[in-house]
Amino acid sequence: MSDAVGDRLARVRERMTAAATRGGRSPEGLTLVAVSKRKPLSAIVEAYEAGQRDFGENYGQELLSKAEQLADRDDIRWHYIGHLQTNKVKQLVGPVAAPRTGAVVALLHGVDRAKLIGAIAKRAAAADTTVDLLVQVNISGEDTKSGCHPDQLGELLSAVDGADHLRLRGLMTMPPPVADPEEARGWFQQLRELRDRHGGTERLPELSMGMSQDFEVAIEEGATLVRVGTAIFGARE
Repeated sequence: MSDAVGDRLARVRERMTAAATRGGRSPEGLTLVAVSKRKPLSAIVEAYEAGQRDFGENYGQELLSKAEQLADRDDIRWHYIGHLQTNKVKQLVGPVAAPRTGAVVALLHGVDRAKLIGAIAKRAAAADTTVDLLVQVNISGEDTKSGCHPDQLGELLSAVDGADHLRLRGLMTMPPPVADPEEARGWFQQLRELRDRHGGTERLPELSMGMSQDFEVAIEEGATLVRVGTAIFGARE
């Protein structure tokens, strides 16, 4: 089929490489997270067979169900990219989530408040595992967006640094929807500048920013993780 998932995936990777070149960077430092929420297992398998290993989900129960059904593909890395409620942490971290490893998620993208950090640390300690996470920043200040205010970032980063069993990996943001990808550039620049003010790449190596409509601009501005769904799997019903 001319427009199969594997073909779309290849085109996205080509665009990522070109964007990295324009930004004076190596594409080796980029991770494509294929956003598979509300997509069937068959689509994930098709992407997997085309070489994709990192998949992003927004809902805990859906992620767990898919992870269980695809457990034989044990090199899949699941990313939780949705808003995480404190009472749902036990779904994703700890012995209930994954009896063998203590954690089913490779990276939590949307950590945005001290209470949530405490809940994750408690569950990770109970499972004797280490959880990698990103702190989400609400750069645009939209009421409908999750994420901490930029002024709160330093306090949250210190809370993660001070917690056993947590590993701070970087920052995440979601800019407002834009008609022209160039309109998102300023938001991506602001997240990169925040990273630089709070320890730089040594402390915060990962920047999760950019989706189907604007991931190329995000890469040009320093993204290391891009979350792409529609451009790979097509529009959701």
